[in-house]
Order: sequence, then C-alpha cells, then structure tokens
Amino acid sequence: MTDKQTKYSTSGLTEAESEPGSGGEVLRNLQGITTRHEMEFAETLELACVIEDAIDNFGPDHRFTAADLCKLHQQWLGTIYSWAGSYRQVMMSKSGFCFAAPAHIPALMNDFETSVLARYTPCQFTKTSDITLPLAVVHVELVLIHPFREGNGRLARLLTTLMALQSGLPILEFSLLDAERERYFTAVRAGMDRNYGLMQQLFNEVIKMSVSRN
Repeated sequence: MTDKQTKYSTSGLTEAESEPGSGGEVLRNLQGITTRHEMEFAETLELACVIEDAIDNFGPDHRFTAADLCKLHQQWLGTIYSWAGSYRQVMMSKSGFCFAAPAHIPALMNDFETSVLARYTPCQFTKTSDITLPLAVVHVELVLIHPFREGNGRLARLLTTLMALQSGLPILEFSLLDAERERYFTAVRAGMDRNYGLMQQLFNEVIKMSVSRN
C-alpha cells in the first residue's frame, strides 16, 4: 500500500508529493497511477517478480549487504518511482514515532550491514529456536531505520524470507503479521530497546504456520 499522508507524515522534496489527480492518495510516480487500488496492484505485481528472481540469485552462502537491499528496492519499484533504490530524503513519522532523519540513514545502514547483516547472514541454522533471533533482529532494525520512502516493511519481509530459505525453511507466510498488526507494531517498537523477544515469538508462529502449509 502506498505511504499516504493518513498513514505517514512526511516533509520536504518531491518524494513527499502526491500524483496529480490522485487526491493525495498516491505518491507521484512514473506511470501516472492515480488510485490506491491500481498502485497496490502494480507494486504487488512487481514484488512477485522480484521475489522469484531474488530466490534464484541469493544462495544459502550469501552474506547480505546494504547494497543488496538498495538493488532489490530498485528492481522492485524502479518502474514506478524515480527514487527507487535510493535512501529517502524526507522525514517520516508514524503514530508520533519519527523514523531516522535522512542525513543519518547512510551511516545507520552502514552500521546495519557491518554489525547486523554481517553477524546474522548467511543465516544457516537448523533449529527454529536458533533462527528466530537473527530473523527478528534483522527485520526490526531494518524497519526502524526505514531507509526508503516506500516499501520498507515489504522489503524487510523479503529479506526475512531469503534468510529463512538459507536455513532450509519454506517461503514464509506472513498473514499472521497482517492479522496481528498491533502486536507486530508493539514488537517493532520494543526493538528500540534491543528487546527482540516479541518479534521472535511472532516469527516462531510464522515459521510454524509456514511449515505446516508445506
């Protein structure tokens, strides 16, 4: 879903602009899309293609980098938004919580790569109890940085899926996170204090659900 003024608050530069004729419902885009429904369809269609390609290209021994995430973001949204693959240049907040200031994002992503991705990827564990912490830490920290103007949550899910595949798990089913949105947001906020237990519990349930459906 597109980041709207009713979902996020933004300020500055063209990334905050709406597509003319959209009534403020859709971000300015390369395809002239003016309705949320059409934009959701376009973003979902492109994401499906990127997921398939990423599964083929990132193997079990791959150590993920910030550059990988920028590339995935560009591959996903590059035909829709001119700024796809680049770190955001606007301030963003949600429900009173301000995400990282744009000026800090490059340094934060560099630290995320060296202290988090380098530690937890490749993600090669055999026990679910060992897998949930890496998945939780990587997911929460990426969402808290919120490096891109659009698609951070879905990109974090894609990265989580790729990490899970490295450990031999099936493609993850995230419907639980959609059904338990308040619980999910509480788990993300807890990560500000390096408390990842709530997200671990969610991912433990996600993994069980995903395995049971395969």
